[in-house]
Amino acid sequence: MVRRVLSLASGRISVVILAAIALLAIFGPLLAPQDPLATSSDTLAGVSGSHWLGTDYLGRDVFSRLLDGSRASVVGALEVALMALVVGAIPGILSVYLGRVFEWVTLRLADTLIALPFLLFAVAVTALLGNGITQAMFVTGALVSPLFYRVARAATLAVARSQYVEAALISGASLGWVIRRHVWVKVLPPIAVALAQTLGTGFIIVSSLSFLGIGVQPPAPTWGGLLASDLGYLSYQPWAPFAPALLIMATVWASNLLADAIRDVSGEAGRALFADRKTRQPVGGAV
Repeated sequence: MVRRVLSLASGRISVVILAAIALLAIFGPLLAPQDPLATSSDTLAGVSGSHWLGTDYLGRDVFSRLLDGSRASVVGALEVALMALVVGAIPGILSVYLGRVFEWVTLRLADTLIALPFLLFAVAVTALLGNGITQAMFVTGALVSPLFYRVARAATLAVARSQYVEAALISGASLGWVIRRHVWVKVLPPIAVALAQTLGTGFIIVSSLSFLGIGVQPPAPTWGGLLASDLGYLSYQPWAPFAPALLIMATVWASNLLADAIRDVSGEAGRALFADRKTRQPVGGAV
């Protein structure tokens, strides 16, 4: 699947952007030219050689804060996506095989989570458990998990009715072996699409919460927090919000583009696409 995704221009573009964001999250805090928390009397300064993106209202270097805040933003989005994957995909697959009681309970639970406004619920849980990014993201990931549950359940239902899966179960194969050998291969592509989409959703959630001052304790920087602080001083620095907003938009756009690329190369549509490409290739030696 990786080679097929990289064979598309959209796949290559999305992978390059997301790889750059990942490197920024890993090495960004180490590359910050100044202390992102250090204040100075040079407040709301413009772009200069010592301050590439100027300073904020407390005289802190904006470029250093942008680099340092990338890790919290990326880790928060990953926590949302991985939590949603674990909580949603595994029960979605097992609901097809573990009987009607388990199926009914998980379906009703998924319906309940869908009905909850996850952003408001995350704010409420954060207020109860403390203002920390990890608990906020785990709660939000659990509320987003019905997407993975329904995707995994639908894909598993399509495979469970196939003859080779029924033959494996009749011949005495264990449920775990059938899921690893037959089901997971068919379920993986739609789950990968949902994971890429949820990664973009996670960035929006992290940015929204940090924009409201929830999840990360000030003065720790995040992209959403930088965006919120910049909006208060637009009359002095009208260009200031563009850098954090551009990073958020580029990351969400690349995540959705990657989801589209994975969907295009998987399943029947992907096989038809590459079969059409092979037929269009010139025969070797033809003039």
